[in-house]
Amino acid sequence: MFARKRRQRGFTLIELLVVLVILGLLMSIVGPRVMKYVSSSRGDTARIQVEELASALDMYYLEVGRYPSQEQGLEALIEAPPGVESWAGPYLRKSTIPDDPWGNAYNYRFPGQHGPFDLYSLGADGQPGGEGENADIESW
Repeated sequence: MFARKRRQRGFTLIELLVVLVILGLLMSIVGPRVMKYVSSSRGDTARIQVEELASALDMYYLEVGRYPSQEQGLEALIEAPPGVESWAGPYLRKSTIPDDPWGNAYNYRFPGQHGPFDLYSLGADGQPGGEGENADIESW
């Protein structure tokens, strides 16, 4: 009988390295574009959360007759402040006040300088002002 040589199947090391180099080149082109969309989506998320919190504050106002004081803060939306009789909350779906997409607490000021209340996030840098991802997200 003739001994048949089996042909080994698989990739050589050179072929694998070529594929890895091609994948690396693709990621260097696509990666920055993907990160651009991720950073802009955080700003959009912050805008939506600010609108949701502002709506909850308006519901609080309709039921209580005033906005939460500076001392009560946004916590008044999930837990009844002492001495508030007509509180009918919680006014948010979740039992916690969300942080902004950068992990910082939203800022609440009552009375507001731009309306009855001011609600805002300081963006990625946590500092007033800024552009792009560092821009402030405001309720006014």
